[in-house]
Amino acid sequence: MPHAQAEGARLYYEEAGTGHPVVFVHEYGSDHREWEQQVRFFSREYRCITFAARGYTPSEVPSDPKLYGQEFAAADIAAVMRHLEIPKAHIVGLSMGAFAALLFGIRFPQMATALVVAGVGTGSNLAELDAFRAAQAERANQLHAEGWNELALETGHSPTRVQLKKKDPRGWNEFVAHLREHSPVGSALTQRWYQGARDPVYAWEAELKKMTVPTLLALGDEDGPCIEPNIFLKRTLPNCGLWMQPRTGHAINLEEPAAFNREVQSFFSTVERGRWSLDA
Repeated sequence: MPHAQAEGARLYYEEAGTGHPVVFVHEYGSDHREWEQQVRFFSREYRCITFAARGYTPSEVPSDPKLYGQEFAAADIAAVMRHLEIPKAHIVGLSMGAFAALLFGIRFPQMATALVVAGVGTGSNLAELDAFRAAQAERANQLHAEGWNELALETGHSPTRVQLKKKDPRGWNEFVAHLREHSPVGSALTQRWYQGARDPVYAWEAELKKMTVPTLLALGDEDGPCIEPNIFLKRTLPNCGLWMQPRTGHAINLEEPAAFNREVQSFFSTVERGRWSLDA
């Protein structure tokens, strides 16, 4: 199995296709396999790379809590790219992966030709931040003790994810099956030290105002916790656009793969033609 060495963890990756590189960064409730419909589509024209985040097998699952967190998540993207000798790439992230992609654009702008930031912003509500972090810690304890078997069903029926079940029952079943295979230790540590300890996106306002990497914000209109953060990002990022898909929840790439692929392909094409910036 191919692995890239990052700080404190070896990261499993897969790749397909040739052309300009596209790195896909998965969300908390999924893994590298949930990008399959995107890889099959984009690998016709691009070199597509997916990888399992630290804590997600077949990547390593560090037991040290100090090896989890938002800075590792952004640096891990860079580690995979360096291992594959990729100087620049389009970065596509969903939820937790979108958070990492956004931070990657701040920390490693020279390595990003474009960013697709989908479903970002959960846990950014400042008025509820303490309660959110406490809930993440409690959930981490539950995961560590019980594993994913029953909690995967609960997650799949949550208000921003049940849309997938209604639209694509087979896809939802696969999502739940994959979730049940995740490491309880890795998930718990990720939940506590990354999901529950990361910055709200509002904390990055000054840095985001200076980030000029072309960015597409993608959002389902039923992904309630992410709507206000995305409006903030649209107002703050100087070189971004916002696309909202109707009647869609959190896992936008799984719920509406054709629409997602179409919008991302159009975005890539516009960026590559030098026509994304309205100031150009």
